[in-house]
Amino acid sequence: MNIENLIRENIKTLKPYSSARDEYKASGSEMVFLDANENPYENGVNRYPDPKQKDVKTALAAIKNCNPASMVLGNGSDEILDLIFRAFCEPKEDNIITLPPTYGMYNVLAGVNDVAVKEVLLTEAFEPNVDEILNAADENSKILFLCSPNNPTGNSFSNEAVEKLLKEFKGIIVIDEAYTDFSSQKSWLNRLEEFPNLVITQTLSKAYGMAGIRLGICYASLTIVDVLNRIKPPYNVNLLTQFKALERISAQEIVQKEIDKIQQNKAELEKALAKINFIEKVYSSDANFILAKVDNADLRYDQLIKKGIVIRNRTTQPLCENCLRFTVGTDTENEKLINALQEIA
Repeated sequence: MNIENLIRENIKTLKPYSSARDEYKASGSEMVFLDANENPYENGVNRYPDPKQKDVKTALAAIKNCNPASMVLGNGSDEILDLIFRAFCEPKEDNIITLPPTYGMYNVLAGVNDVAVKEVLLTEAFEPNVDEILNAADENSKILFLCSPNNPTGNSFSNEAVEKLLKEFKGIIVIDEAYTDFSSQKSWLNRLEEFPNLVITQTLSKAYGMAGIRLGICYASLTIVDVLNRIKPPYNVNLLTQFKALERISAQEIVQKEIDKIQQNKAELEKALAKINFIEKVYSSDANFILAKVDNADLRYDQLIKKGIVIRNRTTQPLCENCLRFTVGTDTENEKLINALQEIA
């Protein structure tokens, strides 16, 4: 597959903005910076951040065992997804394919970019319907979004289904791996070099507990990385975000302990939910949340709100009628949830 054929013509010829920090490459010597019209009085944040986030990428690459040059960082994964739309989708002409029930921002970003959406429902087992997806695709289907582990269902898609799509879909395939750190299934990052049309997005918001700093990560071929860097804002990841990201990435033992504890709490919560008489089914989860089918989602949601517990009502989503989504909390939070559910029951 020639990725160049998928890139919008105006993006191919776009000359990116060159910032002061792009033009001067730090040599490590003590320099006087009078190039970027910054306030010269040092306060820790008076200088512009590194537009390429080299230190963060190097730290991530060491953990993920990948090439730092294969990364693009963004102001949350949503900015990364928006960049992908702008790079590959011609407004009013092209379309994307999504697999409901799934992350809602794909459709929102399609609307913002004036790109049509083709929806192919997951199967009853919450797996991609590969044949229907390939049948729905046409010459203007530029992006297929696969959220795995999927939100809100919690399951990881089968490797066989994903591999078939990677080989046969004629556009870009974005695998959204926001919850991959909780999954027993290996990340597709291990096979990135096999598929030129593969883009993987991850985040520090979930397992790393950094939702407040807004840092999204894209892994892709050098061709795709080049085009995304061409159109991203020069200073899209601020200095404070880069500092906190490095601090957290360096604390791998702590992060892993938290992941392990969440996994333990999830297993206990799954058992407790299964004993609640109005919960009809607890779906297996590869993420840090659990989807459960209840008798009346609207009623049970309101009852929990009155008890001071906020969960997510997913009953309006396809295949999720009367389903509630429970994020795995701390021991204390989970205990409060279980007690509230038992009281309601």
